[in-house]
Amino acid sequence: MMRRPELASARILIVDDEQAYVDLLQRFLHSIGLRNLRTTTNPFDVAQLVIDFDPDLILLDLRMRGMDGIAVMQQLEPYTSRFYLPILVLTGDITEEAKRASLSSGAKDFLNKPFDLTEVRLRIENLLETRFLHLQLQEQNALLERRVRDRTRELEETRVEVLERLSVVADYRDDATGRHTRRVSALCAALAREIGLDSGNAEMIRLASTLHDIGKVAIADDILLKPGPLSPDQSTLMQTHTTIGARMLAGSHSRLLQMAEVIALGHHERWNGSGYPNSLRGEQIPLPARIVGLADVADALASDRPYRKAWSRDRVHGEIRRQSAEHFDPRIVSAFFVLLERGDPSAVAA
Repeated sequence: MMRRPELASARILIVDDEQAYVDLLQRFLHSIGLRNLRTTTNPFDVAQLVIDFDPDLILLDLRMRGMDGIAVMQQLEPYTSRFYLPILVLTGDITEEAKRASLSSGAKDFLNKPFDLTEVRLRIENLLETRFLHLQLQEQNALLERRVRDRTRELEETRVEVLERLSVVADYRDDATGRHTRRVSALCAALAREIGLDSGNAEMIRLASTLHDIGKVAIADDILLKPGPLSPDQSTLMQTHTTIGARMLAGSHSRLLQMAEVIALGHHERWNGSGYPNSLRGEQIPLPARIVGLADVADALASDRPYRKAWSRDRVHGEIRRQSAEHFDPRIVSAFFVLLERGDPSAVAA
């Protein structure tokens, strides 16, 4: 019997073109408790048997008619290189050249015919122990990877929730409904997809855009909620919400927060260079900031503010069209009207 009873479940494939040796090995393996066996005398069947049977160990003759054991191992190399599948070569060829060729082709051990059955048992046990330890290690690694993925997902969900809650803080400063940021972020994602960004980057812009006005938490209420026009000094102070927001988000290793910093700083820049805080022009303005710039204005104009009533949809759309290549990137303006014609909810709401 086997020294390790738990090895008795092992699947073993016997490959030998001499039926007498196949029968001998079968009887012997049965006698030591190994009964989950497959056999073949045709080396051309081995590759498919490995796929179908998924053996834990292959007992392989080296000298066979039609295809020798070296060729069989070379054929199995794509499979054995990905999984630890031990091969025990059993052969009457006792030359050093045969041993080197076998071991270099993927064999894990080598025995000469006629073989001592006690030695065969010991070699089989050793190879199966290694195989099972390898499988256990794979299972442990897979479990750890799942735990890391689960933990990463939990952290990401927490980070997104924190971002959304922070955005609500800024939103409530000058939007009684607290929904401005949600509408802007939805339109940003739709615009990003429409101009050709992949879903991952579109989602990144959607999330990062929620903090575009985070700097407004530092603006005094008598400026932020003033019912009439701002004085020049007040307007200057109001514009600092871009640089304040960027400073609040600066220094993060997170790509999401790095993009949020870029958006906070640049979403009031204008295509013609007349925006703030850095008077950037055209494509000097980062693309995420250009996208948020249009979405922010479209929603702001369509919403009530302390200093004015909401504009009609037609007036908002006319203003966006008029400001193409002035305030807004023309490509993003075109994308906005494509979404509008398509009836996209995020654009129709603006």
